[in-house]
Amino acid sequence: MRFFLVLLLGLLAAQAQAEERIVDLRDSTVISTELLTGRIAESDFILLGEVHDNPHHHERRGELLAALKPLSPVLVAEHLEIGKTFASSSNLQQDLEAAGFNAKGWRWPLHQPLFESAVQNGVPLIGGNIPRETARDVVRKGLDVLPADLQTLITKAPLDADTQKTLDDSLIQGHCGHMSEAMLPGMRLAQRARDAAMFSALRHADLRPAILVAGNGHVRKDYGIPSLIRHHLPDAKYVSIGFIEDTPEINIGQELRDQYDYVWITEPAQRDDPCKMMK
Repeated sequence: MRFFLVLLLGLLAAQAQAEERIVDLRDSTVISTELLTGRIAESDFILLGEVHDNPHHHERRGELLAALKPLSPVLVAEHLEIGKTFASSSNLQQDLEAAGFNAKGWRWPLHQPLFESAVQNGVPLIGGNIPRETARDVVRKGLDVLPADLQTLITKAPLDADTQKTLDDSLIQGHCGHMSEAMLPGMRLAQRARDAAMFSALRHADLRPAILVAGNGHVRKDYGIPSLIRHHLPDAKYVSIGFIEDTPEINIGQELRDQYDYVWITEPAQRDDPCKMMK
């Protein structure tokens, strides 16, 4: 009997751990979607992260976008190219591709619930990322290949040594530890160039709030787009929401508080070991 009781308690604990939840990192409380929507409504910039291959993140952000519809926001997407505006017709994938969306690279239709929500709720959608070719040139050739305005955004808001090391560690980890020292400065600059482009798109968007959808690394408060907002628009109100996966390693503590204002925790995506090919 004792064995079955222990087993039952273990199953209940596992179920509790797997429950989807939104955590306010200021006090580690679990809050509802409605409460989150109310708390972020007065922000100038709402930054929504993602794990790119997790379908739950795209579904939840689509639902959150619908809840924010009364604010008449604009949506800036990492997945589209800066300077391009999405125009809707009868074919969502083709319309996205016309705005710079790489369907194969982003594993369409993973993001379909997110972009369908934008269309259905009449939210204008604009691009925020530098083209892939530009990112590759930045890695190889440096800052000079970027437009002058993006160069200025980066050089006027340098990262301190500790924050730069945090970014470098994240890049190395994201490449499964297989990144040479020679590649690191170029990869770091490419990351910051993407951040600068998305910040520029947010800054020049005609509507407020301007909502960003991008990878979690881009919305981090320490080295991501918030660092550019704080430097270039110190009076602006922003909120950063990380969308992360429920794993035994999650620790709602200072490390996460340094990265985001809220975390939206979902079940993990089903995937193979992403580092298997690199091994």
